[in-house]
Amino acid sequence: MAINLYIVRHGETYFNFLHRFQGWSDAPLTPKGIQHGLDAGTRLANIHFDGAYSSDLTRSVHTARYILKNNQANSGIEPTELPDFREQFFGSFEGVDSEVVTTTLGAYKPNSLNTYSDFITEFGMAEAMDTIYLADPFKFAEDDEQWWTRVSHGFDDIRARHHDGDNVLIVSHGTTIRGIADKLGRHDFASNSVKNGALMRIELLPSTATILNFNDDTTVF
Repeated sequence: MAINLYIVRHGETYFNFLHRFQGWSDAPLTPKGIQHGLDAGTRLANIHFDGAYSSDLTRSVHTARYILKNNQANSGIEPTELPDFREQFFGSFEGVDSEVVTTTLGAYKPNSLNTYSDFITEFGMAEAMDTIYLADPFKFAEDDEQWWTRVSHGFDDIRARHHDGDNVLIVSHGTTIRGIADKLGRHDFASNSVKNGALMRIELLPSTATILNFNDDTTVF
């Protein structure tokens, strides 16, 4: 049983443009972000989707609708909201400038780091998530275990809803997509920021998964 997952990062939001940590905060898409969704839809226009899903955050829901607007393969579906595919919750760091967050996280490590991607490259996604939780004074933020428990449940949900050969669209978020890549053994992929509207294609099996494309914003399928 192999389900073909097309996991797309949502289009650019105003928080993305302003370089702020977004998490569960819900900034709207910019005009460029709307175009990201439409462009992703053009690249996926010939894929008949047997299911379409997004996280329940508005930027993902809207991006999924823009993708499906350009679908030419008679998919004929509206995206279903699945909260399991939300972004990591950043707690007290929600809405904070990314440089400030990186500086704060750097206080918990011996090396000074210039960007959040540097942190991930040096220590890995799990350590990055756990450090965000550790640095949050109110402990609202999700740690790696909490985040992966819900995302794993999301994959099990997809397995229960679909059959061998189904094509499934999921619109999710940058850190979540990088975290999935890391959990699937591709730390090299996770070290790269995911572009808005870019795609990760996964072959989802009953107990394993393989990444076939990552951070892909050029391939026409």
